[in-house]
Amino acid sequence: MSATSPADRSSRPHPDLTPASIRAAADTVPRQFRLTPQYVHDGLSRRLGAPVVIKVECANPIGAFKGRGTWLAIQRLVATGAVGRDRPVVVASSGNFGQGVAYAARAAGVPAIVFCDENANASKTNRIRSLGADLRLSGRDFDAARAAAEAHAVAHGATLLVDGEDVAIAAGAATLALELTDATAAGELPALSNAYVPVGNGALIVGVGAWLREAAPDCRIVGVQAETAPSMERSWRSGSIIETATADTYADGIATRVPVPAALALMDGRVDEMLLVGEAALQEAQTELTAELGLTAEGSAAASWAGALADGDRQDGTSLVIITGSNATPAS
Repeated sequence: MSATSPADRSSRPHPDLTPASIRAAADTVPRQFRLTPQYVHDGLSRRLGAPVVIKVECANPIGAFKGRGTWLAIQRLVATGAVGRDRPVVVASSGNFGQGVAYAARAAGVPAIVFCDENANASKTNRIRSLGADLRLSGRDFDAARAAAEAHAVAHGATLLVDGEDVAIAAGAATLALELTDATAAGELPALSNAYVPVGNGALIVGVGAWLREAAPDCRIVGVQAETAPSMERSWRSGSIIETATADTYADGIATRVPVPAALALMDGRVDEMLLVGEAALQEAQTELTAELGLTAEGSAAASWAGALADGDRQDGTSLVIITGSNATPAS
């Protein structure tokens, strides 16, 4: 799963990640999560020395891109009878995924049990509670909370929804890439040459990669992780699951210690490169984005811009930077 060339960009077909399936998914995602702002940003373009397209995925009820995929996943679980008014959905989250599940579950009349770790971002956990979910705090990091969620689902016979594993979540993420290429086709945006995608559990880059591979095959798809939480980058390069002892990055949305095997498999052929960026680079990128855009970019959102700045193999042309969320960790 090492870096690929334009001549070797094939991916394994999946029925939920075909162009037709992704376009159908876009019709299912509610308006409050679709058609988010996207434009060429002059200041960031000058800074990079090439056009930069910004996709703002935090102007929605949960302040993050996760609302697209979680809505699709909950709707499908309801349709199959896996969850219902007396059958809760159980998830683990670092925060934004849990908010998305809580929002979609509330709309569907489904109880949601969300496990977060004891050090989770308080602004995210407070919103999960306010959206009506049963919040459980367990463990020192996200992957410990994930183990607790799995144990609870098994013990109670409940449905476990795993970010990165359920392909509906990736299909939802793909709809943001569809909006970009539709705008290119309409002459509203330049064609993309590079797409920089923060990688946590992998659903976002799987979805973006699935759509762009078909609709913009010359676009280079680059995943970005923190140097101190490199499990997905190491696993992608080696072609096998590599866990890390810690995931000590302040960018909680990409603090993955234990990769999701299904997501890693779906990244194959849909990702051209993976980059690691340091904590200082993430913090500088977060500060710059917040100043330039006039909105708060959380740490994991800053990974996209930090990756663009760090990429020594960037192709000529336009680069995509995704503002994945605005739920920054509260100042201590």
